[in-house]
Amino acid sequence: MIVRIVKLTFKTENIVSFENIFNESKHFIRNFEGCNFLELYQDKNNPTIFFTYSYWDSEAALDAYRHSDLFTSVWAKTKVLFADKPEAWTVNKNETLN
Repeated sequence: MIVRIVKLTFKTENIVSFENIFNESKHFIRNFEGCNFLELYQDKNNPTIFFTYSYWDSEAALDAYRHSDLFTSVWAKTKVLFADKPEAWTVNKNETLN
């Protein structure tokens, strides 16, 4: 399993638009084959910064999503709202404490 963390910075006037896009697509993303978990975070001190956090079966599953019509559609609507270049990390989950 891998974890994908993406930092997204939006123009203030585009926050609601992004939230609408996310709400319209979140169940499709979460139910995409290979996606096991999806969360959205918003920075407490800077509301223009969001993070998506998702678990994927493998890098191949993530790549399949990134090359899908779903991703292409969501990304096309999202990328025009950015105030800064997005950043992304693919990491291994080493440990969880509950």
